[in-house]
Formats: sequence, structure tokens, C-alpha cells
Amino acid sequence: MTKGLTPLQIKIICGGLILAIAVGIRQSFGLFLEPISSSLQIGRETFALSIGLVNLLWGVLAPFTGALADKYGLKRVAIVGALFYAGGILILSNSASPQELLLGGIIIGSGLSGLGFTVILGAVGKFAPPEKRGTALGLTTMGGSIGMFLGVPVTGSFIQTLGWSGALFGLAAISLIMIPLVYGLISNDKVSDQNPQSGDTDEKLIEVLNHALKSKDFLLLVCGFFICGFHVNFIVAHLPAFISDMSLPGNVATTSLALIGFANIFGVALAGRLGDKYKKNDVLVVLYALRALAFIIYIITPVTILSTLIFTFALGILWLGTVPLTSGLVATFFGPKYMSMLYGIVFFSHQLGGFMSSWMGGWVFDLTGDYDIMWWFSVLLGLLAALLHVPIKDRPVIIFGTR
Repeated sequence: MTKGLTPLQIKIICGGLILAIAVGIRQSFGLFLEPISSSLQIGRETFALSIGLVNLLWGVLAPFTGALADKYGLKRVAIVGALFYAGGILILSNSASPQELLLGGIIIGSGLSGLGFTVILGAVGKFAPPEKRGTALGLTTMGGSIGMFLGVPVTGSFIQTLGWSGALFGLAAISLIMIPLVYGLISNDKVSDQNPQSGDTDEKLIEVLNHALKSKDFLLLVCGFFICGFHVNFIVAHLPAFISDMSLPGNVATTSLALIGFANIFGVALAGRLGDKYKKNDVLVVLYALRALAFIIYIITPVTILSTLIFTFALGILWLGTVPLTSGLVATFFGPKYMSMLYGIVFFSHQLGGFMSSWMGGWVFDLTGDYDIMWWFSVLLGLLAALLHVPIKDRPVIIFGTR
């Protein structure tokens, strides 16, 4: 191993780099909405639906890929995921019809389920001791933020120089880098010696699911994360087009998405540390309430370059900070043994929300010609999410592997 780095640090670095590539590329898909729709002479709803399918399949399959990773380890799940991810992007790059765009979205989403937050954070969360778990999850999630910061301007540059098809081909090649990084996570990627409960019992999965689905705290967490997904994917899929509709310069879209990633580098690290110091549900209440406030200020003031940059920076601070807090609550509720599968269920709700907002944004725009309804609906959902997290208790429900 690399001298001077602990096994946990190596897992954080490799996991963070995988998320940087996967999330960074996925974050940039909104940049393709306008050029692909114009080039293929189709409405925005079609490619928006493709982006929505990425999020939906990512979420639908996450509990299953999480369960496979929990039982058999990370290696095969993540490598197959990376191959699917690259293959789906390659299909998008050669698409000439709506059907091919939708197929690409399905394959990309399937790949992401094997190398996204649920599996990667599960591997790190199982290895990290409880007192360091929030920070470890926050630092790993930071990789996704770095990817958002670097991936969006790189993708924007690719589109300008190579066109949308060439840009997607380049992204497919870059995504293959994730395969060797998987090997930094596979040693002891099941529950480690730091979690001594790992070998004590072997509950049936149906028993684990029954306990989880009977927990009010878990179900509230699932509902709240739906709203997180709705917010995030509405911005990713439709903010670039909204900025174009407001007649702002073209580089504002790429700068704004990159600024979200830059600000979120600090936001996720801060959220992870706050989750170790304070009750994680209380931190989530504040995050969702501040999101709603950021939406309100942005839509009631004139939309300018400066207001857009301020909005996206503020949103970036609040962006993926929900991830280490939410995944940390899952580990607190049930222990780390089945963390990938159980967080996969919560993450499915997140991606269902993302699918709804990606598709709904395109549908609302095609119906009304603007995004006003979507902005105000996002405000209401932010306030609802804050209320949902108030009654959640940051304490164990049942720790699997200890009975």
C-alpha cells in the first residue's frame, strides 16, 4: 500500500475518484439538452426523459446491486457497472433517434447503480469506525463534488470543440478509468474488523427489509430523500436551458454547474463533520429549509449573471451535503452490515424524485413555455422535506449482526 496512507484513507481516495468521474459526467448531461434536441429536431422532453431514465434506473437497481455488494463484495458489481456506464454513453454519442437516446439512458442508469453512491459509500461506511463514519462519508462524497466542478467545464469545452457526439465519445473513454480504481476498494470491502459484529449473525434479507420498512424514521428518511432527488436533478437537467431562455451568455450555464460542484466540495465536508457533532436529522432540517430559501430569493429577484452565480454557489453548499447525513443515518439505524442495500432503498426514492423532476421539467416547459411552476413547486417541496426530518430520531433502531 501507499506509504503514509491508512487503509481507510485509500478507500476514501479511490471511492472519491470513482464518484468524481461518475457524478461529474452525469452532472454534465444537462449541457447536452439543447444541442441534442436541436440537432435531432425533437422536443426537450425526449432527452429530458433520457436523463430521467438514468436517474430512475440508477435508483431502481441500487437496492439489488447494493445487496450483491453486501453479500459478494464490490469488485464484480463495480466493474460491470463501469462497463455499462461507458457503453451507455457511447450509445448516446451515436444516437440518431429518440429510441436510441432512451436506450442509452437506460444502460447508463444501470451502470451507475453498480458504482454510484450506494455501493461506494457502503464500502467506505462499513470500514470506517462509527465515530469517524460521518467524516469519511463526507470526504468520499466530496469526490462527486470535485467531479461536478471539473467535469462540467471539461464537458462544455468538449462540446464546443468536438460537438455533442464527439464530446460524449470522449466521456465514454474517460469513464473507463473507474475500473482500475475499484481495486483500491475491494480489499476488506465487506464489513471490516473494525466492525466486530460482522460475523455474529446472518439475517435473511427479507427479515432485514421487514425491520427497515416498519421503522417510521427510515420511511421518513425515504420520503425526504425523494425531495432531494427532485431538487438536484431539476437543476442538473434544466438549469442550463433555463439560463439560455433568460438570454444570459452561454458560458454562464457551464460556470454555474461548475460553481455548484466547487461550493459543494466544502459543503459535503462540512455536512459530514456536523453530522458527527450534532444530530444528523437536525442538520438535514436546516439544509432543506435553506434550499427552499435559496430558490425563493432566486426566483423573486431579477435573473442576472450575478444572481445566478450567487444562487448556484449557495445551492452548491447545500447540494450533496444530504448524502453523508442520510447514509450516515441508515448506518446509525441498522448498523453497517447491510448499509449498501438499505441505503440503496433510500437512494431509489432519491432517483425516483430525480426522474420526476427531469421529465416534469421538460413537460411543464413544453406545456407552458417556462419553468415558473417548477421553481415554486421546488420551494414547497423544500419546506416539506425540512418538516419530514424533524421527528426523525438519530439513534439505533436495530443493529443487524449483533443479535
